[in-house]
Amino acid sequence: MEPVPREEKPNPLQDANLCSRLFFWWLNPLFIIGHKRKLEEDDMYKVMPEDSSEKLGEELQWYWDKEVQKAKKRGKTPHLTKAIILCYWKSYLVFGIFTMIEETLKIIQPIFLGKIINYFENYDASDEVALNFAYCYAGALSVCTLILAIMHHLYFYHVQRAGMKLRVAMCHMIYRKALRLSNVAMAKTTTGQIVNLLSNDVNKFDQVTIFLHFLWAGPLQAIAVTVLLWMEIGPSCLAGMAVLIILLPVQTCIGRLFSSLRSKTAALTDVRIRTMNEVISGMKIIKMYAWEKSFAELVNGLRRKEIAMVMKSSYLRGLNLASFFVASKITVFMTFTAYVLLGNAISASRVFVAVSLYGAVRLTVTLFFPSAVERVSESVISIRRIKNFLMLDEVSHFKPQLHGSNENIILHVQDLTCSWDKTLETPTLQQISFTVRRGELLAVIGPVGAGKSSLLSAILGELPKDKGSINVTGRIAYVSQQPWVFSGTVRSNILFDKEYEKEKYENVLKVCALKKDLELLANGDLTVIGDRGATLSGGQKARVNLARLVVFTVSKIYKLAVYQDADIYLLDDPLSAVDAEVGRHLFEKCICQALRQKISVLVTHQLQYLRAANQILILKDGKMVGKGTYAEFLKSGIDFASLLKKDEEVVEQLSVPGTPNLKSARNRTFSESSVLSQDSSVHSQKDGAVEQPPGENALAAVPEESRHEGKINFKVYRKYFSAGANYFVIFILLLFNILAQVAYVLQDWWLSYWANHQEKLNLTTNGNNGTNVPDLDLGFYLGIYAG
Repeated sequence: MEPVPREEKPNPLQDANLCSRLFFWWLNPLFIIGHKRKLEEDDMYKVMPEDSSEKLGEELQWYWDKEVQKAKKRGKTPHLTKAIILCYWKSYLVFGIFTMIEETLKIIQPIFLGKIINYFENYDASDEVALNFAYCYAGALSVCTLILAIMHHLYFYHVQRAGMKLRVAMCHMIYRKALRLSNVAMAKTTTGQIVNLLSNDVNKFDQVTIFLHFLWAGPLQAIAVTVLLWMEIGPSCLAGMAVLIILLPVQTCIGRLFSSLRSKTAALTDVRIRTMNEVISGMKIIKMYAWEKSFAELVNGLRRKEIAMVMKSSYLRGLNLASFFVASKITVFMTFTAYVLLGNAISASRVFVAVSLYGAVRLTVTLFFPSAVERVSESVISIRRIKNFLMLDEVSHFKPQLHGSNENIILHVQDLTCSWDKTLETPTLQQISFTVRRGELLAVIGPVGAGKSSLLSAILGELPKDKGSINVTGRIAYVSQQPWVFSGTVRSNILFDKEYEKEKYENVLKVCALKKDLELLANGDLTVIGDRGATLSGGQKARVNLARLVVFTVSKIYKLAVYQDADIYLLDDPLSAVDAEVGRHLFEKCICQALRQKISVLVTHQLQYLRAANQILILKDGKMVGKGTYAEFLKSGIDFASLLKKDEEVVEQLSVPGTPNLKSARNRTFSESSVLSQDSSVHSQKDGAVEQPPGENALAAVPEESRHEGKINFKVYRKYFSAGANYFVIFILLLFNILAQVAYVLQDWWLSYWANHQEKLNLTTNGNNGTNVPDLDLGFYLGIYAG
């Protein structure tokens, strides 16, 4: 069935109080539903107003436009990074307060822990003051832990939300720019590049906002920890901090390599996606000439190059993570090795304080700081790629004049000259002039390549004009030569998210000759159109495209009611993909009757309809070779049949077989769709016509995707892990991982064991007044610890 627009649930965050925001209680109703059953789309809340794509995109677009204007005045290149900083620096700076509080608490906690351990080391049952201080330290440690948990989740929630906002705003800008690219700019980019920007590059912003604050928090925390360690164990702490300092330039180099590899990977991804799009577009020709293996090898070769770059990035990422796990243990080892070699005796309080302080700085310096460097390096490349795309030329923003009175609606073109490519000597259109008023139909004819579609593009503002003027008063509706449909039901393609009114909807189906086609379907107009309209013929797609524009109410005569409330209709040869009888039906019922009170500009090769036009415009090689009424052309001796003959000759020349390429493959695909439409279109759309039984011409309904619920089968996990390596390699990696974790735990255990023995030795020494007590074998303990 056609999905009924759901009523979006209000977002509880809007009315949440302070406690609810701090502890995320506003999500409890959603968690309760998820505990009872599987969450569905209807359970999701409405997006917050400040998180809407339109608001976020327009806000960042304003800063970007301002930066472009400033750069033009200075004669310099605009920087997208500046626009991002100016747009988000205030809100993102507030999140830095959460980081500062969290990292400060991480440093304070080990101090309180050391005081508590020191109390038990020097335990005295009669010392009430020390006991009270111990209670205070324990309470402070508990409060720090609670505040740390709150700050940690608040920070990551808000920075991830900030990254989401930046990603959504960037997607909005890229999509908006893609719709405005000029013809010259389209030659400088590809669909693959735009897809890569929207699918890969913008995702980098989700990660960079998480770690960005640690670029300043990491060094500051390292300095603070060094000071505290100096106060606790003296200059021995410099040995451990030296390890962290040595890692900083190493991680900086890794970050630069990440940046370089990201740039190369993105370029290879663009090439692969562009090639895949071309292969898919020309799939019929590839299969016809049995070129599957050649093109498969071409795509696989590009994929292997891309994977090679991804593998190098993975190796660097593994090296980065290895430094995180290794550095934390090496720093502790170097610190206490230097401490005991300088003649000091370790104690439990000093060990736990030092280990806790190193643990606090370990995540920030050895993981978050390198991750920030890595993410910033990748984001810089992504911002550069997005900026280059946003700097491409675009068509001038076209705003038609809107007047309340229907009598003022007019389309006036005077001495229009324009070009798609400024480098060519001959303009696309030259000295075109005409005027169309309300209730008139202008027919534009001419041979292939005469500039008919370019004329409509100029009226739409997509083809920039060199000379002349275009005066458009009223709203414009456009029917493209290549029908556009999306994957959804036939009804949703016609309504285009507008309100369903049965009477109007049924009449538009009748006028656009879709009633009989839909009656052949089991699901009628609720039949799902496949990807790119795969289940529709060319003629059916053309009629759905035309039906999208108009909806009628019935009385004694047809009265127009348009969802978009358009005043001017530009129709780019909508009758070419249907047979003669359906074409006549569309022309009489839709164009002549339904649009009779509107301005209509019809590009057509169907010369039999010229008699009904108020004006006829003849184009050839971009020039206007004739303009007038049908009667005037007959008197002047114009032979319309000669124009049709030229068109047929061009078509015959295009159909001559030769060496196929992807462009010609797409042309042939369109022509084949037109031929198919003659087979699948109903032969008689008149009332009372014999209904054709369902058969080969009936549309195939696209089945809904199946969904399985429950536990994932073990075979899925096995296939997942075996896809990366064979079982022997997986076993070796698992074994090394277990050994590493065992060594990781044993090091801390051995240090604790050493500190306990040293404490017992100290107690024995104090009991015997320092006589006849052997010292610990430092070589033995250090050797085991180093191993």
